[in-house]
Amino acid sequence: MQKTKKSVAKRFKLTATGKLMRRTPGFRHLLGAKSTKQKRRASRDKQVAPGHTAPLKRALPFGL
Repeated sequence: MQKTKKSVAKRFKLTATGKLMRRTPGFRHLLGAKSTKQKRRASRDKQVAPGHTAPLKRALPFGL
């Protein structure tokens, strides 16, 4: 039986349609230097690029 890779489970989430979503990196510190537009766009989840999804989905055998 394959185990869930916990490092992947913490960073990505799988939508109902099977897409992988991720957060924007680097937005927990130095926020005063970043523009409001940058911060607003970073707050939204982004879809993982298609070329990266297969190995990540393999690391999440039960969905999460």
